Amino acid sequence: MARRLLTLLLCLATLLPCIALAQDQFKVLVVAIPNRYHHDYTVVAKPQFERMAQRHGVDLTWSWNSAPFDGDLSPYAAIVLLNTPGDELKAAQRTNFETYVRKGGGVVAVHRALIFNPPGEWPWFERLIGRTFRIHPRVQTATVRVEDASFPATFGLPARWIWTDEWYEFNAPVTRGLRTVLSVDETTYDSTRIWPGQTAKGMGAHHPVAWYHHYDGGRVFVTALGHTPALYDDPLYLEHLYGGIWWAATGKGIDAAR
Repeated sequence: MARRLLTLLLCLATLLPCIALAQDQFKVLVVAIPNRYHHDYTVVAKPQFERMAQRHGVDLTWSWNSAPFDGDLSPYAAIVLLNTPGDELKAAQRTNFETYVRKGGGVVAVHRALIFNPPGEWPWFERLIGRTFRIHPRVQTATVRVEDASFPATFGLPARWIWTDEWYEFNAPVTRGLRTVLSVDETTYDSTRIWPGQTAKGMGAHHPVAWYHHYDGGRVFVTALGHTPALYDDPLYLEHLYGGIWWAATGKGIDAAR
């Protein structure tokens, strides 16, 4: 009896690595390069992303620098630019990234990744994001509205969501076909509350804070939410992020019935 039990345990031990490997649906690269205003968030975000990957059976690679863009990006179904703008990439890395997208790679751009400095230096990246950053007032609480309940990044969210963040303002779209996922209600915060010497006036009735589109062969999900470290402990925010990652990586999840 003991021998049979030992044999069974050995067989299971042999199978387990294969089972674990089969659960890795796809590979995701998260690039989180600390910068002047966005560095503390990484302490919270990294373990949360690792738990997210374990929960959903995703193979996650985390990078604190742009080194992965020097190598082969093709194994990744999606690349998450977590508070990491395109100006962190050097010339050859930018070319490699463009090639990755043109071959169908997915991209998720979060918060600071939406701002490129200096503006106009890499037009391809600005079109990838879809809108160019203008300014933002101080961090405030506001109401976020779900504009597209058919998109996976909204599935776990209420129709109206109380959220505290930096409310980025944007110029007119630089890319056609952007599909707004979330917007912020400007009547629920003070868009003029800003530092001395600066001016913000809001965007009006339509103020998008998350959107998606197909661009140059790839899928792109963009969310302006995600400034303060505490936000990365919020289950709803993590569901918002994973819904966008899942779609960017696979193209699946959009509810056509809605």
